[in-house]
Amino acid sequence: MWWIYALLSALFASLTAIFAKIGITGVNSNLATAIRTIIILIVAWGIVLAKGEEKGIASLSKQNLIFLVISGIATGLSWIFYFKALQIGKVSQVAPVDKLSVALTIALSVLFLGETLTIKTAIGAVLIIAGTVVLIL
Repeated sequence: MWWIYALLSALFASLTAIFAKIGITGVNSNLATAIRTIIILIVAWGIVLAKGEEKGIASLSKQNLIFLVISGIATGLSWIFYFKALQIGKVSQVAPVDKLSVALTIALSVLFLGETLTIKTAIGAVLIIAGTVVLIL
């Protein structure tokens, strides 16, 4: 079932790039990111509240909170740089470079989370890197 959610994530990430490129025309990229973030905040909290999941806040540990905050900061910085890149570059070049995050995540998961790097995963990461290079040249 995880792969269905992953495919939906990829679909909506793709639509994000297209809609963002259209939406930032003539708009400061930081302002555009802030507006987008408000919408995400409303949607995410709407889902949490509709499903009654806000009760889980009390069970968050200090470690959960610290790493969720750090993750949020990383997400925010990613979006700021992504929107700036979209504003001045082509979507067909910016999006593939942004997806280098997949190869970086594979490497970081091995380094920091101790995940096993299989030959299949390593080849996939190399192909992602190679594909990105081909697309941006």
